[in-house]
Amino acid sequence: MSEPRRANVLGLGLIGGSIARALTDRGWRVSGDDHNPDRVRTAQTMGLIAAEGLWPNAEVTFVATPVLTVADQAKRALAETTGLVTDVGSVKAAVVAAIDDPRFVGGHPMAGSELEGLEGADGSMFEGAVWVLTPSAATADATFAGVAAVVAELGADVVALPAERHDQTVAVVSHVPHLTAATLMGLASTRAEEHAALLRLAAGGFRDMTRIASGQPNIWLDICAENRDAILSALDGLIDGLHAMRRVVDADDREELFARLSLARDARANLPVRGARPGELAEVRIPIPDRPGAAAGVFTLAAELGVNIASFEVVHSVEGNRGVAVVLVDAAAAELYRGGLMARGYRPAVQRLT
Repeated sequence: MSEPRRANVLGLGLIGGSIARALTDRGWRVSGDDHNPDRVRTAQTMGLIAAEGLWPNAEVTFVATPVLTVADQAKRALAETTGLVTDVGSVKAAVVAAIDDPRFVGGHPMAGSELEGLEGADGSMFEGAVWVLTPSAATADATFAGVAAVVAELGADVVALPAERHDQTVAVVSHVPHLTAATLMGLASTRAEEHAALLRLAAGGFRDMTRIASGQPNIWLDICAENRDAILSALDGLIDGLHAMRRVVDADDREELFARLSLARDARANLPVRGARPGELAEVRIPIPDRPGAAAGVFTLAAELGVNIASFEVVHSVEGNRGVAVVLVDAAAAELYRGGLMARGYRPAVQRLT
C-alpha cells in the first residue's frame, strides 16, 4: 500500500484551515504551523492536520499567512522543505518579485466566507472556485503543473495570470467592490440615524450588494497597502463612472440611462458560468514545448482569450520525457484557443467530446 501524499499548511486561519481540511478529506497527510500555538493545537483536535510544523519532504507547502508576511514565510518554506511552495495571498506582484526560486509559484484562491478562523474552515470551499496562479520567469514548468494539479484536486478552476495583471484585475473584481460595499453600508448607517426605518427596509439588492462588507476588516488594511496603486486606479474609474451616471440622472437623459443600464445587464448576463455538458466541451491535447514557462503559458493564453478551462491533466508524452497538457474547454471557444496556441508555437490537437 502506497504512503499517503504529504502537504504543509503555513498559517491556520480560514483559508489555511480550509486547505488543510480539503487535503485531509482527500487522503493527504497534512502538517500545519501557525504563529499562534493554540491554533495549531485546535487544528489537530479538529482533525484538520496530523502533525505540527513543516514536513521537510512534503510534496507541497501552502503559505496562508497575512499578506505582508507571505514573502518571508514562503522563503522559509523553500529553505526548510524540498517540495513545491505556493501561497494564497490576494496581492501577488510584491511576493512574486521577492522570490525567484523555481519551486515557487504564487497563487490566490478566489474563495472565502464571512466566518473567521478555523471555525469557518470548509473543505468544499474551493469546489467551483477560480484559483489564480501567477508564475514568474523563474517558476519551473514542473512546479506550475504540480501545484495546478493539486489545486484542481481540491475542485478549483485554475487560471494563470502575470502577477501585475492579477493585482489590477482583483482590484476591480474584489478589492474595490469590498470598499464600495463598506462605503454604501456607511452611507445607509448614517442616513438611518435620520430615518429610523431605513435599515429595516433594506432588503433584496441592498443586502446582496453589501454582503461582502461583513467580511473581517483587519485583512483589508494590508491588502489596501500592498495593492494601493491598482486599487486607486480602479477607484478613480468607479468615481468617474458614478460622476457620469450622476450627470445622466440629473439631466433626466432617459435614453442614455437606458443604454447604460442595458449594457450593464448584458455584461452581467455574460459572466462565465460552470456546468457545461460533455457535448459542449472539446478536448485539447497540447505537447508542452521544451522552454521555460511553456506549461503556464497554456493557462495564461486561456485567460487572455477568455477561454474557460473546465479541467486539465498532464500526461506522459510518447515523444520523450516531456508532458502533454490535456485540457477541456468550451467547444465554441476551441478553435479560438487552438489558433492562439499555434500562434505561440504550440502544436495542439482538438477533438470535440460527444
